[in-house]
Amino acid sequence: MNHNAAQRPASTKTVRWLPTDPFAHFEDIHRRMNQLMQQLTTNPAPTDWKPAVDIEETDDEYLIEVDLPGACTDDVVLERNDHSLTVHGQIPARNHTGVLRQRTRHTGPLHHTIRLPGPVLGEKITARLTHGLLAIHAPKADPGPAHRVHIVDPDADLDTSSGGQP
Repeated sequence: MNHNAAQRPASTKTVRWLPTDPFAHFEDIHRRMNQLMQQLTTNPAPTDWKPAVDIEETDDEYLIEVDLPGACTDDVVLERNDHSLTVHGQIPARNHTGVLRQRTRHTGPLHHTIRLPGPVLGEKITARLTHGLLAIHAPKADPGPAHRVHIVDPDADLDTSSGGQP
């Protein structure tokens, strides 16, 4: 016995909604596909690709690891600017002997800026690219000792002999 049917009042009917135009859904799908195809043909290669990045902090340094599969040292340039590192270059396409059935790896131009969590000793940064993994060692810079900052009161500069008026 169906317990749901027994609990439902006899006057309740299930109403199924049907569109007035049975092809309305197909027209909407066709319109959306046309929009998608236009977007793909006007922007064939996404330029906002960002490689996977891990930043690890130790007591002495930041270790930054960047995934760059297929890249070699001649393909990539690393630059430091204030509190950031920029990786740019070209990820080469691999030659395929068979039919490429799926492609999700990025190839082509690369430009990615990594914001460092703190100050580093720029001249002591080292980097090594091994098997598509760019490992960057950025030694931390000593932020220096804390010091007290003198706070100036602009009203204290007023001439007190004239009753507080300048």
